[in-house]
Amino acid sequence: MEKNLNFNRTVVAMAALVIVFAGIKLAAEIVVPFLLALFIAIICSPVIKAMTQRKVPHGIAIALLFILILIVFFFLAGLINSSVQEFTRSIPQYKVLLSERINDVMALAQKLKLPIVISREAIMEHFDPSVIMNFVSRLLLNFSGVVTNVFVLILAVIFMLLEAPTMKHKLALVLSDNEHDVVAEEHHIDRILDGVISYLGVKTVISLLTGISTWILLDVMDVQYAILWATLSFLLNYIPNIGSIIAAVPIVVQALLLNGFGVGIGVTVGIIALNIVIGNIIEPKMMGKTLGLSTLVVFFSLLFWGWLLGTVGMLLSVPLTMVFKITLESSESTKKYAALLGDVNE
Repeated sequence: MEKNLNFNRTVVAMAALVIVFAGIKLAAEIVVPFLLALFIAIICSPVIKAMTQRKVPHGIAIALLFILILIVFFFLAGLINSSVQEFTRSIPQYKVLLSERINDVMALAQKLKLPIVISREAIMEHFDPSVIMNFVSRLLLNFSGVVTNVFVLILAVIFMLLEAPTMKHKLALVLSDNEHDVVAEEHHIDRILDGVISYLGVKTVISLLTGISTWILLDVMDVQYAILWATLSFLLNYIPNIGSIIAAVPIVVQALLLNGFGVGIGVTVGIIALNIVIGNIIEPKMMGKTLGLSTLVVFFSLLFWGWLLGTVGMLLSVPLTMVFKITLESSESTKKYAALLGDVNE
């Protein structure tokens, strides 16, 4: 009887989750800006806390941060929109440039008397660089569409920051049954906030370093749309495991087609070197054991949140999964399920 009851509870809980996720999927246009605003507010909260500790009034601290966020958002929205429009207009030329580069390679192969195992027509049929460039254009426009609605987004961030001093206690009261539970719930909320702030803080620094390094490399190599590619590298670096690879592909393709093989190979080597140094040396040292998620869970969370919330879901996949894991750890009945999401070394 008890086993049947537990089974029924599990089925009901799973059905409830399906309904909740279906609702989120349908309401993505509302949920995505809200989540983006929430995580921006979480990132900004340590700055507000540091300013208030230095005797800056809470309202003035938020006002100063509001001005800074406004400048950054308008800069990003303007940069992405103008660059993407110019980039989109140039996409049709890439197929022509590919044909020219193939002719150059075949001419060199004939000169060196090397065997040619594949025809130009076969390459042109199976590889279309405009497909990659169109994907990049849609990706940036998707994110730009969220960022462009800057007024609502920033207002949401400001109101969240204004509510921040009392919000933790309010949430704890809602989630608890008695006064003793309130303290425990506040502790769990602190754990969630500390984990998300730590992860997003480190990831933002790493992403900025990646974006600036990419811009310097491409500017030195005289590659077109260097600022656009640097912005893309900054944004996609938030996507774990595959973000830097996705960002690198269009950069290398464009450099090979527009700038020639010499510059293209130089850019390829430079991008690989940057990813090795930043992704495999600097980031692990800064991140430490902040993540607490297995690699498999990180990958599947990327697919799931990307499907559910689009580009922003991919960017926030890790912090969203961290919140879910810490929430499971907060209850004795669900703690065992949290272990499934954790790293093997935990």
